[in-house]
Amino acid sequence: MKDEKYALPIHWKDYEDIAMGLYEKFGDDFDESKIYRIRFTDLMEWVLSIPNFSSKREDCNEGHLEQIQSAWVYEWRDNQ
Repeated sequence: MKDEKYALPIHWKDYEDIAMGLYEKFGDDFDESKIYRIRFTDLMEWVLSIPNFSSKREDCNEGHLEQIQSAWVYEWRDNQ
């Protein structure tokens, strides 16, 4: 996601790309416990605002959001 101009479209199942985008946006504002307490409605809005995200809101489900949370936690841990 370094050069958005050449980045491929991101979809709901691109959990690692989404997690990197969320970490780039929020950095250390959210630690592991805070990430798991984020409301899914907020998380969905944040994902939809990631550059190059091209899936529709209607295609989102709880399973996607849970996987995104887990991937975001791993991304946060990798950067500590």
